[in-house]
Amino acid sequence: MTTPRTQVAVGCDGIRIAAEVRGSGSPVLLLHGYPETKAMWDDVAEALAADHTVVAADLRGYGDSAKPRGDHYAKREMVRDQVTLMRELGFPRFAVAGHDRGGRVAHRMALDHADAVSALAVLDIVPTLHMFENVDRAMATAYFHWFFLARDDGMPEALIGADRETWLRSRFTGRRHDGDRLPDAYDEYRRCFDIDTVFASGADYRAAATVDLDHDRADREAGRTVACPTVALWGAHSYVGRNFDVLATWAPYAPGVTGAPIEADHYLAEEAPEATAAALREFFAATEVAA
Repeated sequence: MTTPRTQVAVGCDGIRIAAEVRGSGSPVLLLHGYPETKAMWDDVAEALAADHTVVAADLRGYGDSAKPRGDHYAKREMVRDQVTLMRELGFPRFAVAGHDRGGRVAHRMALDHADAVSALAVLDIVPTLHMFENVDRAMATAYFHWFFLARDDGMPEALIGADRETWLRSRFTGRRHDGDRLPDAYDEYRRCFDIDTVFASGADYRAAATVDLDHDRADREAGRTVACPTVALWGAHSYVGRNFDVLATWAPYAPGVTGAPIEADHYLAEEAPEATAAALREFFAATEVAA
C-alpha cells in the first residue's frame, strides 16, 4: 500500500518552494540533484515514511518551485528556502539527505544551521571545494557540465534551450550500472525542465564556481566543520566511487563521517532504492538513539 502524500507549496521570503509530505515520525528532508526533481526520491521516500515524516522538496530553480532569473542561487540562499519550508511545516529541527546538487545544499545547511540539522546524509558527492581544488583531466571530462554551465556568456542557455530533450537525456545516458535506461521519473523531469530551469540551473552552477567557493574557503579558514552525525553514501560504480577515497575526502569537512558504497552508479536512489533506503534508515535510527 502506498503511503498517502500531501502536496504543499510554501512561500520562503518570496520564493515559492514545492514539496511533498508523507509518513509520520521524526522529520527527514530530501533534496534532489540535477537535472531532477523531488520525484527522484519516490521509492526511497516511501521506505523512509515507515519511520519518518518525509518531506521531499524541489530546490529553487527546479521542479515546481519558483525559478527566479538572475544570480540568486548561492547555496546559502537555497538553504534558507529549505530551512524556512521545514519551519513552516512545523519542523524546526530535522535530518536532511541530499543527492548531487541537493547534497551540496545539505552540506551548506549543516554548516549554516547547525541548530536545525540533526543529521546529514550526502549521496554520491565529495565537497565542492575539494572538487574545484583537485581538477585533472579525468574530472574535467566527467564533470564537463560544471564548467560549461558555469559560463556567464549565455552560451549554455542558448545551446541547451535549443534542444532541451537531447541535453536532458545526456545527463542520464550511460550513468546506470544496471543497464542504460532512463529513470522511471524521466517524464516528470522532462515536464519540469523548462527554459526557466535552464536559466536557473546555469545560475546554480555559476554560484558553485564562485560565491559558494568563497563561503567554503571562509569556513575552512575559520575551522568550521559539520558538527552533526554525517553519512556519505556513494555509487560503487560512479565517478566518485571510482576516483575518491570518499570517507577520507569528507573527513576534514565532517569529522566522524561514516558511510559505504551502494551497488549502483551516480543515481543510486533510483538505481538501488532498497539499498539506499536501508542505509538511510539505519543511519537515521542510530542518530536518534545517540541523541
